Amino acid sequence: MKQLTLAVALSLCSLPLLGAQNSNTQTQSGSLINIRVSRTTQAVNYRDRTSTKIDFQGTALMARSQGEARVDARDGRVAVKAEFSDLQQATSFGSAYLTYVLWAISPEGRAANLGELFVENGKAKIEVTTRLQTFGMIVTAEPYFAVTYPSDIVVMENIVRKDTKGAVTAVDAKFDLMQRGAYDHLDLTAYTLSNRAPLSLYEARNAVRIAEAEGAAKYAPEAFAKAQSALARAEDYQLRKQNKAVPTAARDAVQAAEDARSLTVKRREDERIAAEQQAANDATARAQAEQASETERRHEADRQRLQAELAAANEAKARAEADAQRQAANAAAAKSAQQAALAAQQAAAANQQATDAQAQAAQAQAAAAQAEKDKQELRARLLDQFNRILETKDTDRGLVVNVGDVLFDTARYTLRPPAREALARFAGIVLNYPALRLTIEGHTDSTGSADFNQKLSEQRAASVRDFLAQQGLAVDSMTAVGLGPAMPVADNATAAGRQKNRRVEIIVSGEVIGTKIGPSVAPPQ
Repeated sequence: MKQLTLAVALSLCSLPLLGAQNSNTQTQSGSLINIRVSRTTQAVNYRDRTSTKIDFQGTALMARSQGEARVDARDGRVAVKAEFSDLQQATSFGSAYLTYVLWAISPEGRAANLGELFVENGKAKIEVTTRLQTFGMIVTAEPYFAVTYPSDIVVMENIVRKDTKGAVTAVDAKFDLMQRGAYDHLDLTAYTLSNRAPLSLYEARNAVRIAEAEGAAKYAPEAFAKAQSALARAEDYQLRKQNKAVPTAARDAVQAAEDARSLTVKRREDERIAAEQQAANDATARAQAEQASETERRHEADRQRLQAELAAANEAKARAEADAQRQAANAAAAKSAQQAALAAQQAAAANQQATDAQAQAAQAQAAAAQAEKDKQELRARLLDQFNRILETKDTDRGLVVNVGDVLFDTARYTLRPPAREALARFAGIVLNYPALRLTIEGHTDSTGSADFNQKLSEQRAASVRDFLAQQGLAVDSMTAVGLGPAMPVADNATAAGRQKNRRVEIIVSGEVIGTKIGPSVAPPQ
């Protein structure tokens, strides 16, 4: 059996994941310091209709802990039945932490919350299922059970046994979502747990105060108010000793608080993007104002020069007429002088026309150059903004935004929540530029029949187009086509190549962003 390793890059705000690079994690006063640790963990592709075992071992945070799990794969679902021992209280890792959560990590770095571990006398059991086929498992300390992203307090990880069944493929996925679950910066007061109140009530209190600390009262007031109301019910049940009703109300409060916190994170990010866009618009307006001022200055200088030349011509004419009057006797000479003055005026006029034509040509050339520069700057700015959301390349066809296969359900065209969130942010940027045109292309790998792949590629492209239309983009500015497996970007002979070929590409083009400006830019990690 080949070994599958999932590369995990963790930027920890507390203790290291394992005792690897640096063991000096505390100062003499006991305060924690920042340590960056890179390591690998193991993942397994569990074959359908197989049953196997896998072990768990503690990280440097909780080295004595251990566990064992039986994994049963049946009919597209994987059941995990695990037992753990030597677990210490989650509160030992900081004031924010009250419980433990078991996570499944996909090869792409996506984390799925499998469930909460209820610890009693250092032991815990859990039975859960997941639709993931290939995944590794970790256990993290968390403030409450309904967290969306794992914290950086990883206390256990799965270890493949010699008798573990499963075919695997080597992958290299950076698990960078863990920093979204960090709580140390909130500076929360530690709870003193008591047997007189259930753990679920402490988790509800913790979830509400974390949502409040993140700004949910401002950015998600309705969801936050719902969380507060549910917590108030739980507290009332506890006060009136209605013990059976407390956990239900407490779990409602936790879920509502996590919804409020997640919505807050999204809206704060939207607010940041809007501020950046406004700053870009302000810079453009200032540049346009400066250009208009410079153009007006040049026009004024031209007018003054013309007036000076006209005054000189009039003065010359006056002198000629005066000479003619004074030299009445020499009419022929006076007439000749007048003709010469007229010729000079005509020559001056011709010269002025030539000068004006040159100035106009120069202005037109400068305006064209500035327009092209504006297009290039807008293209570069859009490339940077799109790359913060989805992988984007700059090509001769336009800016190619890649919506990967993992953002759809397997062999389906339904957009997953991460895809909807990313596409909503993408649409928010495109709405600012009505002149942009979008070509949405669906692609598949070569697995399966040609008719199925063609239809699936059309359906996925249409799903993306319809969702963008729901976000406010004009339907007549978008074209959706399915290309099936006709345009692969990688070798269909490998799983990794097939995954790259299963994609939806959004080609952003239009006269407003001109032509390609340089090499593609990779999205930030």
